[in-house]
Amino acid sequence: MAVAVQLAGSLVAILLLAELARWLDLGGDLRLRDEAEARELARAADCSFDPVEIALDRAGIGALLRDAGGRVMLLRRHGVHFPARMLTSHQGTRLDRNFLTIATNERTFGSVTLDLGPDAAVWAGSLRRLGVGQGREATDGL
Repeated sequence: MAVAVQLAGSLVAILLLAELARWLDLGGDLRLRDEAEARELARAADCSFDPVEIALDRAGIGALLRDAGGRVMLLRRHGVHFPARMLTSHQGTRLDRNFLTIATNERTFGSVTLDLGPDAAVWAGSLRRLGVGQGREATDGL
């Protein structure tokens, strides 16, 4: 009987914590809303980066941004943040119709598959201009 009471108490506590988290809007499904938000996140990650071209994932989980100097930044959702990485190579990039997969050498950043629609092929081609370098340069993100 004591085990049943303990189990019931644990379940009630879990349900109360879940309700509290929902009430506080914790752990929501964070998405990029628009190009302005992607631009703001990129500038926050690197104040010298001023994007002139932006490709948003259709689901809002990431974005590719290019500045006037040809530098390319990748934003991707990681939990409740959008860290950024400057791409210095097209190595690890794979195109599959409207999907562009970009792998990084950084284990904690991993890879991301962006649904860029018809722009995926254009971005894949333009990333080839980066060449095959030593990997990606880390940029502290948000």
